[in-house]
Amino acid sequence: MPSALSADLRERVVVAIEAGASRREAARRFKVSPASAVRWYEAFVREGRTWAKPMGGDQRSHAIEAQADLIRQTYEAKPELFLRELRARLAEHGLRVGVSSLSRFFKRHGITRKKTPVTPPSRIGRT
Repeated sequence: MPSALSADLRERVVVAIEAGASRREAARRFKVSPASAVRWYEAFVREGRTWAKPMGGDQRSHAIEAQADLIRQTYEAKPELFLRELRARLAEHGLRVGVSSLSRFFKRHGITRKKTPVTPPSRIGRT
């Protein structure tokens, strides 16, 4: 995965643009792409930042965590459901979530999903 360019370089590009250079001129001078110079300057104008935003990591769990009560209530009502069945039940309540997202949710919350045997154990082999 590529890493972000230094905050110092970004700041120098922004300062050059602020001093009157065009975005393309600043990009050429500092050997970065014109698109990067445009994005960096726009971020500076809109948000006042010259540093890179965080890369990678969790981007979506906040949406699932906001519905934690609904997920727990649905799961506790019928804990024997498979994840895909639980996902379908949640969709009925308007929550669209992936099976793997549910799995990670349960792991984050320390909820273990043990399977219960459907049929009683065999009596063969008992004496």
